[in-house]
Amino acid sequence: MRGLSVRFLMPGGRRVAAVADAHFDVAAGECLALIGESGCGKSVLASALLGLLPANAQTAGEARLGGIDLLSAGERTLARRVRGRLIGLIPQSPAAHLTPVRTIRSQLEETVAELTGVRGQAARRAAAEAVADRAAFPLDHLDRYPHQLSGGLAQRAATALALVGDTPLLLADEPTTGLDRDLVDRTVDELRRHIDRPDAANSGGRALLMITHDLAAAERIADRIAVMYAGRIVELADATAFFGSPGPRHPYSRGLLQALPDRAFTPIPGLPPELGDLPDGCAFAARCDRASDTCAALPPMTEDVACHHPLAGHGPEHPRPAAPAPEDIRA
Repeated sequence: MRGLSVRFLMPGGRRVAAVADAHFDVAAGECLALIGESGCGKSVLASALLGLLPANAQTAGEARLGGIDLLSAGERTLARRVRGRLIGLIPQSPAAHLTPVRTIRSQLEETVAELTGVRGQAARRAAAEAVADRAAFPLDHLDRYPHQLSGGLAQRAATALALVGDTPLLLADEPTTGLDRDLVDRTVDELRRHIDRPDAANSGGRALLMITHDLAAAERIADRIAVMYAGRIVELADATAFFGSPGPRHPYSRGLLQALPDRAFTPIPGLPPELGDLPDGCAFAARCDRASDTCAALPPMTEDVACHHPLAGHGPEHPRPAAPAPEDIRA
């Protein structure tokens, strides 16, 4: 992804910059977890990759998967070559993406037939049950309709549908919503197995872009962390260093960790700015205790952190010197 930007044209000529100048790579066999507060643009970014933005959206930049630029690809290419075949989606609102008048079994079997070429009723049934089991969806619920499922069961049904195509890239938008802790762990472990398992078409494995508020799930599965604030990627970091030592360098990233109950349990003061009324400089400055007059200018991404006053890479709980930025990350 190079310079991906999304803005919405609103009535009266107002423009809302939902995503601004996002740069990152996701390699085969890797999980990149995209974290940040609600409304910061994470789901808009995922929708842009699949061509699922509303008609009033404008995109810029590049987002390439293999030889396809996902931002400039037409609907025919996205529908026939990309969705479900190159990119799988675990949607944020699974119940809204399930067909209400068909059972989960029939939806899974149809997806198996369309994406895998499996023929024969018995073979399709077996394949649907196998992928349901991978997603921890109970087999005795397969003949139920979406309205008969709890939120957690709908989440697992959507996960099963996304796993059918064994896609090179899986977009998981809040894949643990509605799940208890044991099921969260089982789900993220299955997603990890999915991207680690090589196949003939992609010997390096598959890639996963996971959007999540669940930092414990991100710590369990992610190789790298991307932190988004007010539509911008403000930090890219190795997951082990981010959650352990030396820790995050952006004050907002550090604030997210310090808000966790098993850490300082201290909330970040204030609220994020409206995406339609962003300041010219650092959008986090109004909430940041390190802000200065310099922050009136937009901070560039330098050494994978966009901050005029980045932390040295360690806090009181991690008294170690900062580690160098991972070599495979390019801002």
